[in-house]
Amino acid sequence: MADRLSARETVALVTDDFTELPYPVGQSAEDGPLGWPGYGAARTRAAARTGEQESVICGTAHIEGTRAVLVAFEFGFLGGSLGERTGDRLEAAYAHARAHRLPVVPLVATGGSRMQEGMIALTQLQRVARESALTREAGLPQIAVLRDPTTGGGWATLGAGADVVLALPGAQVGFAGSRVRPADADPAAYTAEAQVAAGAADALVRPRELRETLGRWLRLLTRPATAPAPPPLPPVASDLPATGWDAVRRARSPERPRATAYLDTYFTHRVTLDGDRCGGTDPHGMLCGFGEHEGRTVAYAAQTGAATRPAGYRTAARLVRLADRLGIPVLTLVDTPGAANDAEAERQGAGAAIADLFGAVAAARTPVTTLVVGEGGSGGALALAAPGNTWATPDSYFSVIAPELAAAILKRHPREVEATADQLRIRPQDLVELGVIRGVVGSAGPGEGRPAD
Repeated sequence: MADRLSARETVALVTDDFTELPYPVGQSAEDGPLGWPGYGAARTRAAARTGEQESVICGTAHIEGTRAVLVAFEFGFLGGSLGERTGDRLEAAYAHARAHRLPVVPLVATGGSRMQEGMIALTQLQRVARESALTREAGLPQIAVLRDPTTGGGWATLGAGADVVLALPGAQVGFAGSRVRPADADPAAYTAEAQVAAGAADALVRPRELRETLGRWLRLLTRPATAPAPPPLPPVASDLPATGWDAVRRARSPERPRATAYLDTYFTHRVTLDGDRCGGTDPHGMLCGFGEHEGRTVAYAAQTGAATRPAGYRTAARLVRLADRLGIPVLTLVDTPGAANDAEAERQGAGAAIADLFGAVAAARTPVTTLVVGEGGSGGALALAAPGNTWATPDSYFSVIAPELAAAILKRHPREVEATADQLRIRPQDLVELGVIRGVVGSAGPGEGRPAD
């Protein structure tokens, strides 16, 4: 179990200038809307013990230079539970964020809805969900921090509903709290670590690193831009491939630069968006996040050269939609032999995941730039490509199908694979001539070009 800091101790971890917002004055019976015997006395004891009048404190603060609205739960006040007055405070905090164009940072530690207020307490989740949705529509980021514990409706709204979800190591995180889950349930499934592994949270952050990490995220997500991201340059320039099979051979070479080499050179620093929010991650096939390039924020989704799994496509679609909502340009790097096509990938909804990414890219209003850096294997690669703004390196190819598979389908002899590669016209310079890509980056040969930074 993680150390349980109070709401104000948690706020002090991330800022030095927290200013509390004025709270709505709630009118309710001593023992609440249900007349629950002893509820008023329990609230009085909780206030005396914690020094707070409710289970959440709300205010504004600068986190590493970026002003935000902070919402911090006090678990010591009736288990950080949500009641009607909690809902009043949360609604006012989100409204303030929208009125002043500020991001929202919920610091969550809650056991769920307050039983002593019955369904009145439970319906506060609908209020919170609406406030979160309105803030999302306003183009303002929400970055949640999961403390110990984060369970019930607080996890299912303020936590899991945020754009970015960070978690403190060792925190209990799950919809079911420890007293309501099945007796034989594996406790390891209800942890921050398990939620990150399942793609429901983006990263674990140690308390001493929380201020810096939140500050970096806030800076990156609050800098919209309208100009497209320029494609990266390859680490080493090279000549264009002579034949189609030469293009395939070079793209498959283990020595050519991979996504991380491009990202490390392109960004001064970056943060990772991980998980599809549907129970999956694809850390070996798709890298997603936000970074700083020449003083401005660029979102990225990069294939790594492996077959991309459904969770990778869903994570990329999530990234594109978030960047679009925040007005941040997107860079995608294409490098895959194709979508994973094993039985498990089909069970995980490969077709639907690819369709979702196609739709996200097609609907994006923010500019998307694509660079093909290796293999461009069929629709599994094309789903990540920007229509009208795709570029390629000399060490790449893009094909409707792999040459070997094309030859097999056409019932050609294996000796004809290389000739088939030529017929498919998959070299970068062929793609320029066909109008499939705009130009080749990192070559002095025909078709070379790159937009100005």
